[in-house]
Amino acid sequence: MRPRTLDSRRPPTDARTVLGTPNGSRRTDRRAATTAEILDAAWALAREHGLAGLSLRDLARAVGMQAPSLYSYFASKNAIYDAMFAQAARQYLAVQAGTGLTGDPLTDLKTQLRVFLEFCRQDTARYQLLFQRTVPGFEPSPESFAIAVQGLEEVRRRLASMGFTEPRDLDLLTAVGTGLTDQQISNDPGGDRWLRLVDEAMEMFFEHVSRRTTETAPP
Repeated sequence: MRPRTLDSRRPPTDARTVLGTPNGSRRTDRRAATTAEILDAAWALAREHGLAGLSLRDLARAVGMQAPSLYSYFASKNAIYDAMFAQAARQYLAVQAGTGLTGDPLTDLKTQLRVFLEFCRQDTARYQLLFQRTVPGFEPSPESFAIAVQGLEEVRRRLASMGFTEPRDLDLLTAVGTGLTDQQISNDPGGDRWLRLVDEAMEMFFEHVSRRTTETAPP
């Protein structure tokens, strides 16, 4: 049997793979870093000028590029909003996942609503993008919206674990939550005037929904 020899004109397959990987990886890393930088700058401008006031010219200047260069990373201004929406939705999912249940429904309702309000008031622009329609003509893509739906479905699941399974239970809870949040952000930014009403609001919600659930339960 002839011994196997290496062709000096051609690197081994493994060598070609190893040699070829870093350049592609570096390009991917650079693109990801630039995309993250653009989104960070977009958030900063949105907080300063409002979501609808986001300017592609100002955004490009903030990251040190010409405005047309942004289209190498995002197909349109709405695509930037969409990426911001997805990013914000993932942030809420992470916060939600970190809020466990104690097994006491009223305690859990108070905790979860307080966590929601704190999340929203920490960043008004993020709250408006996720839960209000403040950007004319913008709708999140199905992929990004699906992330937000995960958060709502988790709220539904937690309510069901407390015995509240009617769709209107979820509707009422979200109405109370966003109502308190809107009041807090609009009328006492940086304060806690409506945040202090969380316990009382959830006590009323719990009493009302519990009574209705008992009254409509089959004999």
